[in-house]
Amino acid sequence: MKKYGRFALLIAVILGILGWLAASGINESKTYYKTISELRSLPPSDMAKRVRVTGDVVPGSIQRAGTAVHFIICEKQSSQKLQVIYTGKDPLPDTFRDSAQAMADGRMQSDGTFHANSIAAKCPSKYEAAPGARPPVEKSINSKPSTT
Repeated sequence: MKKYGRFALLIAVILGILGWLAASGINESKTYYKTISELRSLPPSDMAKRVRVTGDVVPGSIQRAGTAVHFIICEKQSSQKLQVIYTGKDPLPDTFRDSAQAMADGRMQSDGTFHANSIAAKCPSKYEAAPGARPPVEKSINSKPSTT
């Protein structure tokens, strides 16, 4: 019986460690989406938490300084702007350019800048109609051609 007790204790310890690792990994990977307005109104205790913020890249604001990329994003609804510094290891997406919608994942700093370690840029839709253009005519897949 003593042999089975040690084995049960070993299994319990292993399961406890695996559970702790899973719980701490989930807490670290949690990220909240915030607007620039919400980000600026965070209490100081929440400033160190990892968040994602989205906005349009202000034209002419992208500046490369060594491995860091500095740019400004703007929130359309409130016209608020946020200085972002990207220092991640991955290269920036090809679609990251002036006026593109970008999502920065990182932490807000006490000096008012947002330090991002990940950047994603929304792809411009190739399938949207140009302003003032007529929408395409829809054809049903199941309809038979008319014979007149």
